[in-house]
Amino acid sequence: MTEAPEAQTATPSTGATRTIAIVGSPTALGGHFPGMERGPESLRGARLVERLQARAGFARTTFVDHGDAPNDPGWVEDPDPMTKNRDRIIEYLPRLSGRIQTALGPKGSADADPPLLLLGGDCTSHAAAMAALKWRRPDLRLAIAWFDAHGDFNTPTSTPSGNVWGMPFAMLCGRGDAGLVAACGGPTVLEEDAALIGGQVLDEMESRMLASSSVAQFGAGMMGGVAGLAALEAWARVVGDRCDALYIAFDLDAIDATEPLSVAMPERGGLSVWTAVIALRLLAASCRVAGFGATAAMPRTGYDLMRTADVVAELAEAALGMQAPDG
Repeated sequence: MTEAPEAQTATPSTGATRTIAIVGSPTALGGHFPGMERGPESLRGARLVERLQARAGFARTTFVDHGDAPNDPGWVEDPDPMTKNRDRIIEYLPRLSGRIQTALGPKGSADADPPLLLLGGDCTSHAAAMAALKWRRPDLRLAIAWFDAHGDFNTPTSTPSGNVWGMPFAMLCGRGDAGLVAACGGPTVLEEDAALIGGQVLDEMESRMLASSSVAQFGAGMMGGVAGLAALEAWARVVGDRCDALYIAFDLDAIDATEPLSVAMPERGGLSVWTAVIALRLLAASCRVAGFGATAAMPRTGYDLMRTADVVAELAEAALGMQAPDG
């Protein structure tokens, strides 16, 4: 797979005050069909960076694109019923983490910038992002907000499919196959500092594991009302007080399927774009956001990649952009 050019810089015309590092994760190794490995390429082709620069919250931001982590092939068919492409994923996640580490800067640096904008790729990419953040500042207590229509909290003993892309939330919490957990440096977060937001299509066993864990859950239906948003804001304030930084993992299938996004597994009954933006702003107001990752984009006939890039830019602005005081 051809990598995107490394360290391509897009600078605004006005004086920039911050930098955001972009890294691509061209992988669909975690599952049973290809396409997500083309997500970063597709978003760049839809002029994502230009769309980011056009957002008011990024008016004084420089974007530095560090390209894609090497991953060839990005997808291989594997009939394994428990952990598809396990060994390939164990090899890939440290490579992705290494690319992110290079983008973020020297280990131990006290500098809060640059925040990360990760482009996926399947959701295993988020586990590598958390590993990189923890590598850079092992002293930090990290939190994670996991936006997804699915739970991604399976393990090899609970999965009905063997898709590892249904396991990364559990992996970064330290659950599951020891090799996969080690490949993403897990655990990188305490379950009490983790939340699943927008979940609605959960496997029975992962639903039970989530319910018995300390992970907070804010379902898609709950998030559609004022009370649900207030509950999320309360969680963000508590986590923001005790944690040093937050990573936001956003599988684009959390957005309702009536929005014609070009994503891998759209689901009806999901979040509206408006609700997702409000939720992200609430999180960013209470927590320092160290990174935002958008995963599951892929080219699909009949779906709109340009609209998908617009939505990614809008979500990224809500998570990482500089909001006006009354915003």
